[in-house]
Amino acid sequence: MTHVSDSRPSPVAAKIALTASAIAAAGLLLFPLATLGRDFNAGGVLLHLTGSVLNLSTQRELPLPPTGAVLALGWVTLALLVASVIGALRRARWFWLTGLLALLTAALAVLLLASGLSAETARVVADTTLRPGFKRQLRNFYAGGGMNLGLFLPILAGLITAAAGLSARPVWWERLNRLRGLLVPVVAISLAVLVGAVVVLIVQPAVNGSGAPLSLWGGWLAKSDLVYFVYSTLFAPITALNPFLDSLKLATPLIFTGLSVAFAFRTGLFNVGAAGQLTMGAIAAMLVGVYGPPALGWLLLPLSLIAAGLGGALWGAIPGVLKARFGSSEVINTIMLNYVASSVFLFMIGNDTFPFLGREYHLPFKAPGNAPQSEELQQAARLPTLLDLFNVGQGGATALTIAPLVALAAFFILRFALRRVRRSSLIALAAAVVLGALTWRIGIPIPGVSSQLNASFLVALVCVWVFGVLMWRTATGYALRAVGLSPRAAQYGGISVARNTVLAMTLAGMFAGLAGTHYVNGGALDAYRLQGNIPVNVGFDGIAVALMGQSTPVGVVAASVLFGTIDTGGLEADQQLDKVNKDIVTILKALIVLFIAAGGFLSRRVTDPPPPQLVAAADRTGTAETGHLSPAGAAEERATPVPNVGRSSEVNAQVEIHREREESK
Repeated sequence: MTHVSDSRPSPVAAKIALTASAIAAAGLLLFPLATLGRDFNAGGVLLHLTGSVLNLSTQRELPLPPTGAVLALGWVTLALLVASVIGALRRARWFWLTGLLALLTAALAVLLLASGLSAETARVVADTTLRPGFKRQLRNFYAGGGMNLGLFLPILAGLITAAAGLSARPVWWERLNRLRGLLVPVVAISLAVLVGAVVVLIVQPAVNGSGAPLSLWGGWLAKSDLVYFVYSTLFAPITALNPFLDSLKLATPLIFTGLSVAFAFRTGLFNVGAAGQLTMGAIAAMLVGVYGPPALGWLLLPLSLIAAGLGGALWGAIPGVLKARFGSSEVINTIMLNYVASSVFLFMIGNDTFPFLGREYHLPFKAPGNAPQSEELQQAARLPTLLDLFNVGQGGATALTIAPLVALAAFFILRFALRRVRRSSLIALAAAVVLGALTWRIGIPIPGVSSQLNASFLVALVCVWVFGVLMWRTATGYALRAVGLSPRAAQYGGISVARNTVLAMTLAGMFAGLAGTHYVNGGALDAYRLQGNIPVNVGFDGIAVALMGQSTPVGVVAASVLFGTIDTGGLEADQQLDKVNKDIVTILKALIVLFIAAGGFLSRRVTDPPPPQLVAAADRTGTAETGHLSPAGAAEERATPVPNVGRSSEVNAQVEIHREREESK
């Protein structure tokens, strides 16, 4: 949608608000409002807006939390959504307010429901007459309750409606317009969720632990609850510390490989070799960690990390040189090198001997036994877990230091406060380091926390910082981006395309190679060694992460955490449902990539519209109608190379050659 001078919300904004509010209002009437409890088999006690309760669990005659206030707020939310629909139809200036109030009333209903469930849980815990096993069962039953689609949709719709209404104000329009880059991934995820919901409805029968036959209405509520349960389970790890740390553990290698693919995208290249680069990085880390001189002491760990980066960089530089010297496709070369890396990997730890010219030679890399694995790394070459690194508790207690949070807060606050001072970043960094050191021994007690998330996660965050600074704060990054946007224009400007192509693939390989430290030095596979079951497929998942993250460092981190979260939640859904298992996660990932590749089926005039000033200049009246492109102009606009979408450099070059030929005619 394009902002115009009219003080009312634009027609597009009104349509968006109308659609969101209407769907949420219908959802309040058609879907369960909340879940009052849920057993281990996913059977829930469903509350509808009318006040009726449908018990699909195996737990019968249990006290339920009070729902009067929740129902009253539900009806108020419905009235506000209807008012938002009317306001959107009239393009009224006030419908942002009714949308915001609908969000707040729905959120308040969720908080009241959570308070009631917490009270029931506390009552169960305080009851000394209950058996421990039954007490745990009841506690989990109430803990499984919460909002359902009936309250979730108004919260989402209220946010969308408020944003759409406020877009009529120039200040808010500028703020919202900065988020336009999120349109494609958000729409892609939404479409993937909708298609995934259809898959769930088809493959999984309704859960009914009561055994009683369901009416047509009851079956509909049970099916809709099933969809909400699956997705709430997939995203549940973000609500608890231990599952969230497990999600970060799965996300760590995705950050490395996502950065690798995204870095290549930014330079107009397509790196499909992150799997092989990860493998070579893991091999190099193992060689230094196992066979490095013990006399090196603490230096063994940084040397092992450097070796992992160099191993991946070497495997990335090879297709870069072939591309720069002979013009061969980096896509084909990186794919082929994946197989070479896999063969080297199997050769080293698959067997301890190999035949050559009639003689048999011994290999020292494989550990004794049948398992394909190396010897364990020396103690000095191992990465600590984050709990060991940040635990300042005494006497076996777990207390995480607040120093990282204090340092981060101090850095950003001081950087903002001193933004007009020269070298404000260095001053803020120095102050953050000092404050972090002073608060290191201050910890927050966290009982019951347990995680094997290792310090390679911190290495990944450092790589995110390096990516951002190198690409957007240095002359080298400018040259790399220029080559990605237009190799011929960059060469005309004095930038060496060949040198930057090799550099881009080398750095991309380095990021992927460092992912090997997560498994080898970090012991992510429960052993500090190179093992045959190392999941190199995360190299291909990095393509999906880079696409979803729009080839930005922050986007890559967010996409990696999202994938790690649903991977962790998929294990929980697999345990509680018969037909829906962790394969639903694979389906969602595939659908997200598919819809992102399709641009979310959004017009480019929506995702990247011309500036309002250009539209106004195209028509002296300042209206946008005559600023529309002709069919020929639209075709040329669509053919314009867009960086970071994954178009290969060969296609870019062909387009430029074609244009030069047309101009020469």
